Parts: sequence; structure tokens; C-alpha cells
Amino acid sequence: MGALGILFLVLSAQAPLTGMAGAAPIAIALGNGPGTPAAYAVAGGIVLLFSVGFVAMSRYVVDAGAFYTYIGKGLGRSTGIGSAGVAVLAYNTVQAAMYGLFGATVSGLFDVHAGIEVPWWACAFVTMALVELLGVLGIEVGAKVVAVFVLAEFSILLAFGIVTLLQGGGPEGLNAGASFSPSAMLDGAPGVALVFALASMLGFEATAIYGEEARDPAKTVPRATYLSVAVVTSFFAFTTWMVVASYGASKSAAAAGAALEGGDGAAFVFAPVAARFGAWTNDVLPFLLATSLFAGIVAFHNSANRYLFSLSRDGLLPRGLSALNKRQSPWAAGVVQTLTAAALALPFALLGKDPVLTMFSWFSGIAALAITVLYFLTSVSVIVFFRRTRQDDRVWNTLIAPLLGALGIAGAIFLVVTNFPTLIGGNATTATWLALTVPAALLLCAGLSRLPYARRAARTVD
Repeated sequence: MGALGILFLVLSAQAPLTGMAGAAPIAIALGNGPGTPAAYAVAGGIVLLFSVGFVAMSRYVVDAGAFYTYIGKGLGRSTGIGSAGVAVLAYNTVQAAMYGLFGATVSGLFDVHAGIEVPWWACAFVTMALVELLGVLGIEVGAKVVAVFVLAEFSILLAFGIVTLLQGGGPEGLNAGASFSPSAMLDGAPGVALVFALASMLGFEATAIYGEEARDPAKTVPRATYLSVAVVTSFFAFTTWMVVASYGASKSAAAAGAALEGGDGAAFVFAPVAARFGAWTNDVLPFLLATSLFAGIVAFHNSANRYLFSLSRDGLLPRGLSALNKRQSPWAAGVVQTLTAAALALPFALLGKDPVLTMFSWFSGIAALAITVLYFLTSVSVIVFFRRTRQDDRVWNTLIAPLLGALGIAGAIFLVVTNFPTLIGGNATTATWLALTVPAALLLCAGLSRLPYARRAARTVD
């Protein structure tokens, strides 16, 4: 794959329409209101600083295990293997979360447009089989499929933003100061807005996971990484600003809150789009939301099975998981990943739980915390690795930017933990138990690395 192919996989993992329809209303209603676009800009700055060191490491380490390999190179084998557990937890839970929301969305579409009641879990399990098929067919086929979906959702939201900009915004104009000034950023609960902004950007790190399948990893991975960060940050900041402007800065938080109270937060974003382009978008956007989620599911399936493949190849999991088919796709790891997704979804289906309020909210919260922890460990590892090896003497790339990124991410982790009950939509007790799964995965896998078989394994983290 080239940089654009990887970019589409990254953008599909970030599911732009899902982020806008799911995270933006909550960030605006519970966070800093019209200042939410600034939160996306700040989150993008933190991610960009992280990316500098991340890219520097990618030039010297090319492996489908990305995070765990990077962390192991700098912080040692035990920490690297511990981070592998966190990465597997992150990618499997975020995919399971998307299955929950996808199942509910598709079930609703069947009900509205066909008058058929289809359980959410039936939609989810059938889709698991389809995603597995795409995974077996190979990464190039998957990239082409998700590219179509990503272009569709990007196009309609970007078109809405451009039209709104050209027409001067809404009842209060564009009012850029209300969305991007320092006072707007710090108004209300900026920590909540920043948490949801960061959560919307998770997935860009998949650029390194596909390094072994890139045409020229030394060039393709850096280009895809910087391009994805720039595109996603600009997209979310701009589109959110235009949605806020459509309502008027002073009324946006109340409108977002009303949509959430009505049980349909997506309506906060869909309504101004329909006002610009016509009522037909009310029929199209729910379908695009479903395809957005499907694209994200495919992307995270590919990320998760490549982690399993890498761990197997390094001797930390059964060797059979590193088997490739004729298309050079890790089919065995893909099967295990699909079975894992089914196992995560099954209890919610059997217990009759709401897939959005429980499965989606809980698992997306775990994934957000897990990936930000991986970001922090990676930034620290980059600093240690280059200070020890002296393979790259660029101070900005290997010390200053990673250090600033680590500090920013440490602050983000604090905000994620502090606002975890809000992030998962649950009570403090549930939030505590869910949050503890992340350090538990890290410590458990780090402990397993002390076992004799693990000491003989993991060639990339020795």
C-alpha cells in the first residue's frame, strides 16, 4: 500500500461521521460548549507532538506489532510485552464497541425502512462474518472497500462545512472567537471536551502497523502519519465549528443537550445538514453512519489481527497465528480476532443489554484509556531508545517533541481517568472496574514475560 491506502484505513478507524454524531454532541453539551472546536485543535497539537517521535522510531523499527515493539525497544522486554496486552485489549474493545453501535444502527434502519424487527446482535454477528471475509481477502481489498465509505461520509460533512462557511454561518455568523479563543477553550469543562476530542482521533497510529505492507515504509509511514493527523484535526475542528455556527454559539450547548436528552445525539449534527441540503439527508445520513461504523470495524479488525500475528511470530502466542494465506493475509490471527469479538458481544446479547448504553460506551471508554497509555509509554520509549542508541541526532524529533508529547498525553490520561464515568456513561463503581482492566492487562502480560517460554521468545523486544 501507498500513503493514501494507509490513510484511508486510518480515517476509517477514526470513523469521522461516528465521531461527529457520537462524540461532538456530548463534548459540546457537557464540555466547553462552542469552544469544542478549539479542544479538537489542542488535541490535534498533542497528537502531532507524539507523532514526531513516533515517526522517528518508525524509520528504524518496522513491525506489525508497532506499539509493543517500539515500547520494548526503549523500555525493555517486560514493558514491551505488557504493552502488547494493553494494545490487544484496546483494539478488541474498540472494535466490539463499534459492533454494538453498528448493530443498533442497522437494526433501526431495518425497522424504519423495511418494517422488520432484527435484533442488534444478529446484525453484529452477520457483519463479523463479512469482516472476516474481507480480512482473508487481504489488506488491499479491505482498503478499497473502506475508501468508498470514508469518501462518502467525508464528502457530505465537508460539503456541509464549506457551504456553511460560504454562507456566513448561522444566526450569529461564523463567530470564530466564540470557538477558538483561549477564553472559549477554557470555558465550562474543557477537560471533558478534550477527552472526547482525543477519543475521536484514536486510530492514527495504525500507520505503523501496516509498515510491513507499505511500498516504502521509511517514506510511506511518516507521510501517512502526518497526513492523517493533519486531515483529522482539520476536519473535526472545522466541521464542529460549522455545526456550532449553524445553531449560533450561544445556543449550541443547549441544542446539543436537548438532542442528548431526546435520546438521539446524532440529530444535533444531522439537523443542520438537513437544513442546508434538504430532508433527503435525514434518510442518507443514518446509512452513512452505518457504513462509517463498518469501515471502522474493518480497520480495527486488521489492526488487531496484525498484533496477534506479530505476537505469534515473536513466539509469545501459538505459532499457528502467524500463518499467512496466498494473499499474504494473517488469516489465522483474523479468525481468532473475530471469535474474540463474538465472545465480547455474546454476554450483552444474552443478557439483553442496551448495546449503545453498555457495550459501546463501556468498551470505547476502555479503548480510549488503553490507547492513551500506549501513547505515553511510546513517547517515553522513543526518548530512551534514541538517547541510548544515538541512531538519530535530531534533538527536536527524538527528545523535545516526544517529551512535550509525553507531558500532553500524561495530562490527557489524567483527564480520561477523572472523567471516566462521563466517558462510559455509567456510575463511578462501574467506571472504576472498567478502568482497572488497563493496568491489569499491562501488569499481567508484563508478569507473563518472566515465564521461561517468554524469555526465549520475542525476538523484537530483546
